[in-house]
Amino acid sequence: MQLSRFWFLMEGEFGSGYARVLAGSLVLSGYQKTASEALEAGVRPRDVWDAVCDQQEVPETRRLGRDIPPKR
Repeated sequence: MQLSRFWFLMEGEFGSGYARVLAGSLVLSGYQKTASEALEAGVRPRDVWDAVCDQQEVPETRRLGRDIPPKR
């Protein structure tokens, strides 16, 4: 997963304003770092996303992002 996809999923799940706040304040128990710190430390965005989802109890059905209708 690319970093841009991580932020796309974060904003889709938590909202554009709160996603950055959450990433900077939620300490991920598996890393003992915030999501932003974990990313800066070189943890793969997919692993950080999974950790955020686990800790925030995001259902499996929403972990790939919301369905977006195709453009016509």
